[in-house]
Amino acid sequence: MCNTGDNEVKKKYYTWQDVEHAADSIVAQLTKDEWCPEIIVGINRGGLPLAVLLSHKLNTRMYTLDIQLRNGKDNDCESNLWLAEWAFGYNYPEESGITGSRWDPKLRKKILIVDDINDTGATFEWLVKDWQSSCLPDEQYAWDAVWDNSTRFAVMTENHSSNFYKVRYNWDEVNKAEDDNAWPVWPWETDNKKGTE
Repeated sequence: MCNTGDNEVKKKYYTWQDVEHAADSIVAQLTKDEWCPEIIVGINRGGLPLAVLLSHKLNTRMYTLDIQLRNGKDNDCESNLWLAEWAFGYNYPEESGITGSRWDPKLRKKILIVDDINDTGATFEWLVKDWQSSCLPDEQYAWDAVWDNSTRFAVMTENHSSNFYKVRYNWDEVNKAEDDNAWPVWPWETDNKKGTE
């Protein structure tokens, strides 16, 4: 990884080797926590390279989720409430054989949500609100047991000035409140000539 750029915008270039290191680091953190996801969810598009690597390294199935927030608009976001049901432990009695409850903690699946960066936090905040919309109002309190227990968040780069504070795993860190011009350029982006080296 190298920091270069002109006087206007300082860019932080990541290489494919950095992505590989990030995946190895996150796997080590998961191992240390003794927490292994049953499902990895990559946020389209930036989270997919890291999510695919983690899926292979952990031999875990992977899904994608299309959340694109541009210019304050979320009309291109894909709601996946079935993932919320898995995270929360939705009970289908005909499948589980468990009767009497709509939700059951024993049915919760461990889900790791992966993106390239937790920048402002808007992407992850959208996902949290979307998933929680699948619950009845009197069940909202129970989501506190889901976030960080059955569902966790991982990114290559964590921005310490993000509004979203639930990211558990990361490889690199920035603080855009202190250095607003530290603009990440990923190796899959066309203007990252350094990322191909």
